[in-house]
Amino acid sequence: MDPWLRSAVDYMCDWLEFQVMASQQPGCIIAVAYRGEIARERAFGVANLDTGEKLTPRHRFRIASHSKSFTSAGIMKLRERRQLRLDDPVGMYVKGLHPQVAETTIAQLLSHSAGLTRDGADSGQFTDRRDYLHTRELMAELQQPAAIEPNTRFKYSNHGFGLLGLLIEAVTGERYATWIKREIIDAVGLKETLPDTPLAKGVPFARGHLRRQPAGQRFVLPGDNPAHAIGSAAGVVSTAADTARFFAQLAPNAKRSLISAASRREMTRQHWRIPQSFEAYYGLGVNIGQTDGWDWFGHGGGFQGYLSRTVVIPACEVSITLLSNSIDGGAPFWLDGCMQILRAFKTRGAPERRLRDWAGRWWTIWGAVDLLPMGNRVIVASPYFNNPFMDAAEIEVTGRDKGRIVSASGYGSHGETVRRSRGKSGAVTDIWLAGVNVKPEKAVVAEIERRYAQPKRRVRQE
Repeated sequence: MDPWLRSAVDYMCDWLEFQVMASQQPGCIIAVAYRGEIARERAFGVANLDTGEKLTPRHRFRIASHSKSFTSAGIMKLRERRQLRLDDPVGMYVKGLHPQVAETTIAQLLSHSAGLTRDGADSGQFTDRRDYLHTRELMAELQQPAAIEPNTRFKYSNHGFGLLGLLIEAVTGERYATWIKREIIDAVGLKETLPDTPLAKGVPFARGHLRRQPAGQRFVLPGDNPAHAIGSAAGVVSTAADTARFFAQLAPNAKRSLISAASRREMTRQHWRIPQSFEAYYGLGVNIGQTDGWDWFGHGGGFQGYLSRTVVIPACEVSITLLSNSIDGGAPFWLDGCMQILRAFKTRGAPERRLRDWAGRWWTIWGAVDLLPMGNRVIVASPYFNNPFMDAAEIEVTGRDKGRIVSASGYGSHGETVRRSRGKSGAVTDIWLAGVNVKPEKAVVAEIERRYAQPKRRVRQE
């Protein structure tokens, strides 16, 4: 990796660990792939609050709607083999559909523009109130007309991707799970991924968790229920590393992939704008967007008890996957923060050698600040923010332990001095950021306890 990217990934992991702790989430895993190979993976928190089992990078998660990208890659592979065309009506292959549904094209299903119902008359499978639909139940719902006229707008549909799973079965003559495992999962070389549950005995599996409200505490969700006919939309079980590796090879500029560059370009091209959102689009089985001038694609996922997100930035040849095991997991927000960190380091570069020992986390009773060398400056970042560089001050280092705040918000300490204090051993003991004295975490904890802890009352003996 380039030095700037290595520095960015280092801080990304440090910041994410802080975010998991500060938000009191059960757990999160991050994996970063560079040029298709895993460059870093870290796990924070627990896999199961009931047992206290520590979360590791080898724990499998329900990655939910990431499954749609696996299904889409499968469809593109069948297209390359000339077994189907994207403008074919799905009714050419799957019989027994409502005539309106049968007329929708494969491309419309892949791009969520077929107008189909999102989750049917009863979406209780996503709230743990019912099983996921079996084929017979899905077919019964697909015998109803579309919810809106097809090819008029982006309208997300898990049923639509369930229908694509039935299409793969009709074209190949095999069960969806069998074919997608061999032709996509195994073909990419993913060793920690399955198209659905159950998992083999002994495979580490992260459990899902509820919010604290309305019950007043987090409850553990099993998360191991099979997705059945909705597996092609939401069934895949994987690790962060396998997920990042899979998405990396979907980039049009990937050196190795199981589908052609032409297919990858078609998948990651803007097909439909997503209404009522920022500038976001959908391709064929992937989300598409732009952040600070960087084009990206990827997908998110929500399964009861889990939230996950992946982005690929082709310009950097980087893919990032975050998996969180709670229904209010921070993966979507944390992924945006990771992209902000990447962008900042890409813009400013790796830190100059003379600044590297300024790196560290420092505290007051207000919380933590991160001193983060980047390029020729030291950034005063906030690890609490989704974008840790929002309103961040910048320090110009003028001596071994001296500096000046050369950039700050109007409410900050622009133009004021910075100095570091050292103890007898020569180690930095505290730092003055203008008039604010920041110290190591242990020192501030001791200070808080000394000042504010209530003395224990003696129990009177009768």
